[in-house]
Parts: sequence; C-alpha cells; structure tokens
Amino acid sequence: MIRYIKIALAALASLFCIFYAIQNMANLGPAEWFVGTMTAMEGHEAYPNTFGFAVTSPALVKLMLWIIILLELAAGVLAGKGAWDMFGARNGSSEAFNSAKKYALAGTALAVVIWFGIFGAFGGAFFQMWQVEAGLNALRDAAFFSVQHGVAFLIIRSDD
Repeated sequence: MIRYIKIALAALASLFCIFYAIQNMANLGPAEWFVGTMTAMEGHEAYPNTFGFAVTSPALVKLMLWIIILLELAAGVLAGKGAWDMFGARNGSSEAFNSAKKYALAGTALAVVIWFGIFGAFGGAFFQMWQVEAGLNALRDAAFFSVQHGVAFLIIRSDD
C-alpha cells in the first residue's frame, strides 16, 4: 500500500509541474507580463531601496520565463519517469524499489528549487515581489508549492 502511495505522489508531482508549464505556455502573454512586472520592481513603497537591480529588457524577461517553464517541464518529466520506474519495481525487493525512486526524487527536489529557489529567493527576496499584490499572492502560493513538493520528496525518499 505504501509503495502505491509513493508512486501516486510522484505521478501527482509530475502532473502538477507539467500542468503549470502548460498553463504558462497557454498564457505566454500574461506570464511574460507577470515576470516582467515582478522583475521591474515597480510599486515598491514598503522597501523602496534595494541592493539589487531591476530587469526590464524584454529579451531577458522572455529568457527568465522560458527558464521557469523548461524547469517545470523537466521536474514533471523527472517525477513522471520516477513514478513509472517505481511502478515497475512495485513488486520487487526493497532495494530495487528504493533504487527506482531516483528520478522521482530528482523531480520533486527540482520542484522545490523552482518554487522555493526561483520564486522565493529570487522573486521574493531579490526582486521583492511581495511588495505588490499580484507578487504577494504568487509568492504565498510558491511557498505552499515548495512545501508540498518537499513533503512528497521526504515521503518518497523514506526507505521501503
């Protein structure tokens, strides 16, 4: 039973990441606007001074968005491959099942890097996206997403 839960968690993490990537691709204009708005660092009244710098170049904004999308896809593919491998090893030994977790762990860990690292460290701390309403909401969601994927990582990682 626990093996199936771990497989399901990896599959759901995969779908989560892939769905977000596809949603971003289906909404490239609004997604680009959002990244551009956050990196422009406008409307920052609470902490108007920063050690950082704004990014306003349309080419850099596009590049940043595509890095996010490609990382979301990569995390989803890795977690999906891990779910597939774990499903294939579901009736095997503990050693075989634990070895099959490699890609699921890589996918869920990369998801934490995306939502904690990119959105939390860069978006929240560097670009101060918490100072504008749209950024604050996205930052709160990103924190929740990173915790979800971190918990999935820990559950999947636990020895069989």
